[in-house]
Amino acid sequence: MLTDQRHETILALLNQSKTVRLADLTEATGASESTIRRDLTDLEKQKKLKRIHGGASVITGKTEEAPLQERTLRDQGEKIVLGKAAADLISDHDTVFLDAGSTTAAIIPYITDRNITVVTNGLNIITALAGTGIKTYVLGGHVKSGTHAFVGAGAIASIQAYQFDKAFLGMNSVDAEFGYSTPDPEEALIKKQALDRAAESYVLADHTKLGETSFSKVASLDEATLITTDKADRELVDEISRETRVEVVTA
Repeated sequence: MLTDQRHETILALLNQSKTVRLADLTEATGASESTIRRDLTDLEKQKKLKRIHGGASVITGKTEEAPLQERTLRDQGEKIVLGKAAADLISDHDTVFLDAGSTTAAIIPYITDRNITVVTNGLNIITALAGTGIKTYVLGGHVKSGTHAFVGAGAIASIQAYQFDKAFLGMNSVDAEFGYSTPDPEEALIKKQALDRAAESYVLADHTKLGETSFSKVASLDEATLITTDKADRELVDEISRETRVEVVTA
């Protein structure tokens, strides 16, 4: 199959399912994994798709957000090291806010032995904490179908009853000028409330989030410490470092 034909096949499959695995693309095209990886790199440069861990996904707009299942598959290695780095900052007796999302969920395996209290707006966080013995409080509100986050007036009212020692947030976009942002204004409000109520605030973001902007601003960069990995572009890290503290961990 010629290159143009492979590209057409890849984009057609993406149009059907929004996310495709590398294995599915090799089967559909008859090409090797190395060839498909090159194709995905070329198509990403043409802004026709976005590469993710083990495959590719469609490019979402500033108000669009990938489903939690898809985000869980992306950059899993980075999520693990970000989760461990965040867990190292949590001490016994801390009160901790854990934001909804796949990156913050990566913290949980490393804190199961801690005597802490967690507040969360994430259905996935609740599930992961169940059975760990960690005291967990859940915000009210309604659950978003895509991200499984509790948002809305009920969630805002709930979070205003708490103060936190530390807050750990996931973030869709981190930009030196626009700051931290996310596609959904309702989720942005919850994230901002958590930042305002924490003595120490941290944003966990893999390298793909740096230099990006989403529809709804959450906060200025200096309102939280950014934790990212050494896969991030060095110039972007240096630019962001002029606005806030950045912790870079090895992926």
